[in-house]
Amino acid sequence: MGVWIDISQPINNNLACWPRDQSFHFHTPVTKEMTGSVNIGRITTSTHVGTHADAPYHFMEDGKRILDLEIDRYIGPCKVIDLSAFDEINETALKSKVKEDTERLLIRTSLPNNPEQFPTDVTPITADGAAYMHFLGVKLVGVDTPSVDPLSSKELVGHHALFKYDINILENVMLDQVVEGDYEMIALPLPLQDADGSLVRAVIKPINGGNHDAK
Repeated sequence: MGVWIDISQPINNNLACWPRDQSFHFHTPVTKEMTGSVNIGRITTSTHVGTHADAPYHFMEDGKRILDLEIDRYIGPCKVIDLSAFDEINETALKSKVKEDTERLLIRTSLPNNPEQFPTDVTPITADGAAYMHFLGVKLVGVDTPSVDPLSSKELVGHHALFKYDINILENVMLDQVVEGDYEMIALPLPLQDADGSLVRAVIKPINGGNHDAK
């Protein structure tokens, strides 16, 4: 029996965010000293900080919102692969690691996990990479970067290609200390009815007690 491994970025006031986006901020404007009974915290945040799910509305005006998405996409078996040797998540890179059907795929890239520093470059998912995921039966892909596209991209080829093949997106999963292999995954978005994205708590557990302990 494996143990659950938390692959979420810690959510705190030092968490990096997209330039010019709303950073995460937590404070306690109502204290137990004031009320005599309880502390009440308050959160201000973008929907795209930390480990989070994208909804199609994020990049399409008529796209589905978070609460419209199938919840079972975010629960179930997944495969973790390491593509840190590649500059793109394309068909060639994916074929080097996975050839069997898999519904959920988590991808480690060359970007070190550093939640407090926003990167200057990421490893993007290409159109042929998305097509190959579709061939494998992938319904959800997670990456350890804040985007599946180059950070300066306006066309968002990766986002739109994944949408074309009905593949949901998780971003900023933490995989540096996770070995490749098969896991169970839970990464539930919040039920934000009209939102373009949602923070998630993502955890994985090795399947069949294999050699999948964190490094």
